[in-house]
Amino acid sequence: MTISQHSTLSAFAQDVVDGLSQSPRQLSSKWFYDDRGSELFKRIMASPEYYLTNAEAEIYRNAAASLLAHTGGQPFDLIELGAGDGTKTQLLIERFLAAGARFAYRPIDLSGRALSDLGKLIKLRWPKLDFNPIQADYFQALDRLGASTGSRLRLVLFPGANIGNFSPAEGVAMLQSVRKFLRPGDLLLTGFDLKKDPAVVLAAYNDAAGLTAAFNLNLLARINGELGGDFVLDCWRHWESYNPVSGAARSFLLPIKPQTVTLSKPGQTFRFRAWEPIEVEISQKYSLREIEGMADAAGYAFVHNYCDAREWFTDSLWRVPNP
Repeated sequence: MTISQHSTLSAFAQDVVDGLSQSPRQLSSKWFYDDRGSELFKRIMASPEYYLTNAEAEIYRNAAASLLAHTGGQPFDLIELGAGDGTKTQLLIERFLAAGARFAYRPIDLSGRALSDLGKLIKLRWPKLDFNPIQADYFQALDRLGASTGSRLRLVLFPGANIGNFSPAEGVAMLQSVRKFLRPGDLLLTGFDLKKDPAVVLAAYNDAAGLTAAFNLNLLARINGELGGDFVLDCWRHWESYNPVSGAARSFLLPIKPQTVTLSKPGQTFRFRAWEPIEVEISQKYSLREIEGMADAAGYAFVHNYCDAREWFTDSLWRVPNP
């Protein structure tokens, strides 16, 4: 297995400096997933409050045959944006292979460790599967793959409600950008968390064991370790909010007292007032109607919404239409 690698430190430093220089301050959630962050997220996914993983796994188990039918029996590339450890995707792979599908698996993730672990598992379970991971962010990886050409279909997976890390307008723009790498007939399957009881949503991002708090605070620890920061972690608290009208769940980190933080590698200093928040994540929730409208706005033809039994989550299948 060969993992295409690139240096992310300069991009990380620039994102951190830019985000902390804004008002209000923010940090991109894409940097959560260093080795410790990836391990903490695995534990979050196994927590009783975090319903998203099990809901999407249920969908993958039940929707595999239908998804294959939509490929029309053509050979295809299964491209996964933000693969992580690939636990849920293995459910699709297992069913695709059992049905005799001809496909290659192209997982994309920023975490080299996650892709390495995934590669070991794939080699053990399916040694003959065409497996070619790329360690990069979504669009760097898609640039390397290039635009869809020839006879091979592309089935792009954007799982885990990661689209929720964008505002609705940003989400449309992001999926429009993905579309540039696809051609008519190619498919996109995106996971969306659905609007539901606000108490259920809040619990998912504020678990009783404190895993989400540790996960978010680990971003400050990463800044300390990689950028020479001096955040005093014990002086920061995690806070979660949810607006049932807009569907936006937002995560914040707040200092309990004034703090001056210096990042030695970028050579920047930031002063925080007590309780001045840093927004670290948005987790946008949608209605099924909003999702269908989003497909149209992004230039896709809506095909089908696959939902779990409780209708808490959906994976929405879209196709690139003919011009």
